[in-house]
Amino acid sequence: MDKPMSNAHFKFMSFGYTVRDFFLSRKNILQEVGIEPGFHVLDYGCGPGGYVIAAAALAGTSGRIYALDIHPVAIQRVQHIIAKRQLKNVETILSDRKTGLPAKSVDIVLLFDIFHSLSDPDGVLKELHRVLRPKGILAFNDHHMKEADIVSRMTTGKLFRLSRKGKKTYSFLKEG
Repeated sequence: MDKPMSNAHFKFMSFGYTVRDFFLSRKNILQEVGIEPGFHVLDYGCGPGGYVIAAAALAGTSGRIYALDIHPVAIQRVQHIIAKRQLKNVETILSDRKTGLPAKSVDIVLLFDIFHSLSDPDGVLKELHRVLRPKGILAFNDHHMKEADIVSRMTTGKLFRLSRKGKKTYSFLKEG
């Protein structure tokens, strides 16, 4: 079971992400992933919500964004974003692994900069496979990992296969 980082560490990390997001739009990365109006998207390990606004805009009012994190402060930050922006298509989930979502209910999972720190990465991949629809996309980025390790870890269990390598993300299609 994963444990959330300290509140101080989370707030420091969040500040860094805020600076990053000011200079580098998250929307450009999400356009590479292929979010379309009506899509249901799970941002697994959403942190302070850097992708939430852009994902909500791309999915539109007919879509749904699920922002999941283990850290209560992360969920509070996303809930603040939801309220401030009046985002009707975003829901938060506080969890250490299980999403609580129905099987085959998500079109795209965002797994960004979190995989390297998971204590049960195989369990997380099984849960993400469970909630993804057939032909669903696992969008992956983790700057702590090398390309060969990323592809190997995502494809070893035969749950996903590499579909495309973009400028900032890897797209893996759900198998089976």
